[in-house]
Amino acid sequence: QVEFVESGGGLVQAGDSLTLSCTASGRTFSFYTMGYFRQAPGKEREFVAAVSRINSTGVGDSVKGRFSISREIGANTVRLRMNSLMPEDTGVYYCASDASRVVTPTWSADYWGQGTQVVVSS
Repeated sequence: QVEFVESGGGLVQAGDSLTLSCTASGRTFSFYTMGYFRQAPGKEREFVAAVSRINSTGVGDSVKGRFSISREIGANTVRLRMNSLMPEDTGVYYCASDASRVVTPTWSADYWGQGTQVVVSS
């Protein structure tokens, strides 16, 4: 029902910045809220950030102050700006979405992209 085109991953050094982009297509209500989760090897999936079509946003505690998410009003593309990257930010970043109108601290998604790899070297 929802397809994602994800881009922007790669290999960077600690302290660098990187921007991930994700564009969704399909049933519009299915990506009312869009965001990112990440998963590092051997660790559980972790919420990173999300934003809804009415600009309700949320950012995970581990990236607060370093990462930000943006979305053009009414658009189906989100961008995750990652600053001051650290080796512990390494992982697969998954674009995700659901029909929520607002982002809550316990936001979880119904639709998932295939993920893009981010590797931060020390």
